[in-house]
Amino acid sequence: MKPIKFHPVAETEMVESAKYYESQQNDLGKRFLESVQSSINHIRINPDIYQIIHENIRRCQTKIFPFGIIFREQKNQIEIITVMHLKREPGYWKERM
Repeated sequence: MKPIKFHPVAETEMVESAKYYESQQNDLGKRFLESVQSSINHIRINPDIYQIIHENIRRCQTKIFPFGIIFREQKNQIEIITVMHLKREPGYWKERM
């Protein structure tokens, strides 16, 4: 399995989302991070099963939370481009490539 590398902004977005959920309910932020981690584990096992949404970019939807993990498989790693709320403007992350 290839290692995971987060785009710096993607990691910040994920942490901020977790903080927001935690402010709404105790342990909800923790459950959000667990859901994201579970999805990342699935991506690492078989990244090719996820839908291509742009060129070599794929999306994995988290379970429970309305978030997508946008990523691309590179030669030596899998890069997480964003962890985005699915109601957000769809292509805002394209400038990170």
